Amino acid sequence: MSAALPTDRSFPGADGATPMMAQYLALRAQAPADALLFYRMGDFYELFFDDAARAAQALDIALTKRGEHQGEPIPMCGVPVANAEAYLSRLIRAGFKVAVGEQTEDPAEARKRGSKAVVARAIVRIVTPGTITEDSLLEARAANRLAALARLANGECALAWAEVSTGEIASSAVPPEALAAEIAALDPAELLVEEVRFTEAQRLAPRARITPLPRAKFDAAAGERRLKERFGAASLDAFGDFTKAECAALGALTGYLELAQAGSPARLAPPKSAPPGAALAIDPATRASLEIDRTLSGARKGSLLDAIDRTITAPGARLLAARLARPSTDRAVIEARLDAVAWFAGKGDTRRGARERLKAAGDPERALTRLLLGRGGPRDMAALPAALTEGAAIAGATAKDPLATPPALLVTAFAALALDGKPELAALMRDIGAALVEEPPLLARDGGFVAPGWDAALDETRRFRDEARRVVAGLQKTYADKTGVAALKIRHNNVLGYFIETTAKHAGRLMDDSLFIHRQTMASAVRFSTVELGELESKIAGAAERALGRELAIFEAFRARIEGQADAIRAAARALAEVDVAAGAAEWAAETSAMRPQVEDGAAFTVEGGRHPVVEQALKRAGEAPFTPNDCALDGAGEAAPRLLLVTGPNMAGKSTFLRQNALILILAQAGLFVPAKSARIGVADRLFSRVGAADDLARGRSTFMTEMIEAAAILNQATERSFVILDEIGRGTATFDGLSIAWAAAEHLHAVNRCRALFATHYHELTRLAEALEAAGNVCLKAKEWKGELVFLHEVAAGSADRSYGIEVARRAGLPPAAVERAKTILTRLESEDAPAAALADLPLFSAAPPQAVVKPSAVEARLKQVEPDGLSPREALETIYELKRLLDDKGE
Repeated sequence: MSAALPTDRSFPGADGATPMMAQYLALRAQAPADALLFYRMGDFYELFFDDAARAAQALDIALTKRGEHQGEPIPMCGVPVANAEAYLSRLIRAGFKVAVGEQTEDPAEARKRGSKAVVARAIVRIVTPGTITEDSLLEARAANRLAALARLANGECALAWAEVSTGEIASSAVPPEALAAEIAALDPAELLVEEVRFTEAQRLAPRARITPLPRAKFDAAAGERRLKERFGAASLDAFGDFTKAECAALGALTGYLELAQAGSPARLAPPKSAPPGAALAIDPATRASLEIDRTLSGARKGSLLDAIDRTITAPGARLLAARLARPSTDRAVIEARLDAVAWFAGKGDTRRGARERLKAAGDPERALTRLLLGRGGPRDMAALPAALTEGAAIAGATAKDPLATPPALLVTAFAALALDGKPELAALMRDIGAALVEEPPLLARDGGFVAPGWDAALDETRRFRDEARRVVAGLQKTYADKTGVAALKIRHNNVLGYFIETTAKHAGRLMDDSLFIHRQTMASAVRFSTVELGELESKIAGAAERALGRELAIFEAFRARIEGQADAIRAAARALAEVDVAAGAAEWAAETSAMRPQVEDGAAFTVEGGRHPVVEQALKRAGEAPFTPNDCALDGAGEAAPRLLLVTGPNMAGKSTFLRQNALILILAQAGLFVPAKSARIGVADRLFSRVGAADDLARGRSTFMTEMIEAAAILNQATERSFVILDEIGRGTATFDGLSIAWAAAEHLHAVNRCRALFATHYHELTRLAEALEAAGNVCLKAKEWKGELVFLHEVAAGSADRSYGIEVARRAGLPPAAVERAKTILTRLESEDAPAAALADLPLFSAAPPQAVVKPSAVEARLKQVEPDGLSPREALETIYELKRLLDDKGE
């Protein structure tokens, strides 16, 4: 993100500043130098000096001037408070940080200190890409993580991450070579690093906003002390076995969150430590080529996640995305997830009932966090009983079924959702449901969210306010009768308050009456007031203020009760997401005939009738022929099947699809989801590598071939016996013999050194000899056949190797000029007839291709004949057709 501001920006001193500007500069000095400062001025947030210039450019708003400071005009721009979130969203997406300086006292209080007193202001938060919590700034179905990378002097590394909007926080020790894969899996919006590691972080996390911090922020001992203090624990052992590097990363992360909260602690759940290797490692290149959560263009549509996501709720969608991003390597975890999906898959009515309930569940995770942080409103509060009530109903429906025997994962989820045995939580949810109106406002300061009948004092205040308003309405009739002006109206605005308005034609009658006090004359109307109206206005305003104050007190009391039940609410919210993922996965399985995979600790990979979930969905949507399923059998031990499978076949026959579909089946299985196949036996892999397609990396000075070789090198250096590798056409992009040699050596290395399960697609048919030379290698090919001069791709995988690539036929289909196609055929024939390619081309005449022949369009007669179906013509129709053809022929002759 290139919009990050430099940390060495300077602002003028306060000498000669007005009181307001002196206050602004003091806040500006407190705010981070790399953040813009939103300075609250009434109904606007205003920016000054360099902040104004940068914000005006980023937001495409007017840059103006506001007075002078030290003899120079002050650059200024501003955004309305009412629309501030929209502008914040644009700035955050552009990579900016924003410090928010709010008014912390009522202007009336400031006026008590003197007419020139400045309203007190303070920085209440710093909004950064990784710390946002507002719905309008977040993508509902995607996580928004803040991460911290710590690397100690001894080389030990760790990552810590938090999802501020849900309260999740975790860490993991990470080997240096696995950092790129772990960061790609987390996909943080913002990454905290030591200042000296800024460049490295840009390479590791190209999509994140990189925030450099001083080295002292990553001190392991200080981090451990901070965590103990933050979570009120004498030891961290109760939360997990944290390494020094994890403590350093967690300490930097929590310290940064406190800074973002202007000193207030972030409301996070206790931290968890994920053991190294707990997730299937997928490096960034593999993640991109397999299009797991987004396509190569960056879109969600067309990705694996988009194809299988049937979740109802936003938390469920985020949990599903997290599992696809970091599939498990723990067989027990995988089986528990599969058990949950299988249970819902076998209970269609229960699944449909739960999914119907989930439609009203909303997003309690993020609503709870906003309330705990003091940013939530009545609408967030109302979301909690709505979600927990539906969750309790889901759990209750299962409890009523004597035949229901849910698996352990769902038993835990249903227990978290049930309100039985939780009297305080149940009472809180009932009270909130009864206290709030059906459609509460977004902000508490707007008032009107407490339902009538909940609070007697509030009802009495409202009655007084409403009665005074009725008196005002009665005054309108009284004044109209007194003056004889039927068009007289009593109106209200925020500037004048209540006033009497009449047309200019009738204004004289009120001007002559001492009861009426002239307030304002306009082109078409004149406005007045009276002493009685002013007194009523004061009573109404006082009553409205007291009513709002009472509502805010009720809101705060509920918020305090919610804070006391935060752990139980968070557990219920997580349980709803768990149910949503399991039920949604079962729904997808039912739609696509996906099956439960058999997961084991060995190195098998046997898939019968496997399908590519994304391609299959695309074919269905387009109404095309169904996807052709294929089998795949690999065995790391090389006993039941080869561990290296060489895949050959024509271009466009489906080799890349075959490779990718098996990699995606592995990801789905280890994520704890059903797989698109008749059956699957999957040995858990520790790493997944894919080198399928490559492109230039011009920014880093890498050609396509260089990029391909770097990816291949990473595979050969890092793949273990438990890894799963797919390689497509390695060695292309250089001289034929060089490419063949590299591909040959890579295949041998995978087989003999890495000894991992691998699918190796190639057009070098010479490589198929390895199936005979290597003990655990085999050949399969994508079938095609020629029919009436056309090449037909069958998309079927069969044992053996392909004898041809049909590259020239593919080139013809792509629109290569006929002359070039014929020339290619001539050269190919010569090459295939000689042992040495160089000798074959030595006496081949250059540019001997025949000139392209003019394309002859079919005549009108021929075109009409092609449309005729002889067997369907009656004798009369046949005669009419003959006359029609004769007429067309005569017309041509003319």
